[in-house]
Amino acid sequence: WPSRTTADVDVTAIDLLRWLHVVGATLLLGTGSGIAFFMWMAHRTGDARLIAHVAGTVVIADTVFTATAVVLQPITGALLAQVTGWPLSTGWIVLSLALYLVTGAFWLPVVRIQIRLRNLAREAVRTATPLPAQYTRLFRIWLACGVPAFAAVLTILWLMLKRPGIVL
Repeated sequence: WPSRTTADVDVTAIDLLRWLHVVGATLLLGTGSGIAFFMWMAHRTGDARLIAHVAGTVVIADTVFTATAVVLQPITGALLAQVTGWPLSTGWIVLSLALYLVTGAFWLPVVRIQIRLRNLAREAVRTATPLPAQYTRLFRIWLACGVPAFAAVLTILWLMLKRPGIVL
């Protein structure tokens, strides 16, 4: 094997961090859009059994994929900024972090609502009754929270790729 220099190791570490950060961003965007699509499609059927099943899967996906990415993104982002020399006070990074907090402020209620939607659908199946009005109200709140959270994630991705010269 050819010997490696310190510079090679540093480039490899940066590449690995960048890759992990991009994978995390992809998971956030992909899982978020997939969850939204499947929840919306299940909701449109009005079938409590289908909604209970899909919402149960959505809760698992949010726990396994989204939550993991949510934890790793700021870590990999901060490390990337450090090793590449981008101060965390750089405008596009500050805006990205602010939007990340906005996303979290909308995402946390969405997770709780998904659990409640799942439970309401399961109860409707168990009791052979229609979905209650509370389900529809919660679904509307879920949707109202999901749209700005998703828009914020898209904006963060744009900021990461474009790195505009934002002065704060």
